[in-house]
Amino acid sequence: MGIGCQVTNRTTGDSFTCGEGQSVLKAMEQWGVKCVPVGCRGGGCGFCKIRVVEGEYECGKMSRAHAPPEAIEQGEVLACRIYPVTDLTIECLEPSAPGETSEQTTTRALR
Repeated sequence: MGIGCQVTNRTTGDSFTCGEGQSVLKAMEQWGVKCVPVGCRGGGCGFCKIRVVEGEYECGKMSRAHAPPEAIEQGEVLACRIYPVTDLTIECLEPSAPGETSEQTTTRALR
């Protein structure tokens, strides 16, 4: 079929190509796009959560804790487990589950 789908980050205006059969996260890594942290790459940790604003995609298996059905209906999915069918427009989300603190979060004073 085609060479892939165009994925555009609505927040930054950056875009990159996602090859046919390639996950959005894998394409981000290939193109050096810094949108979300990378964790397990298998749909279990929830670090790579994004919101798909426009476009169609196929979903692989994702942790229900990080991508419950109601979140998926709103377009909140894990970049490691979605595969574009059409061009996509996405937004990057902050990685944290409700009531959880991330070990990767750091705080520093700005002076």
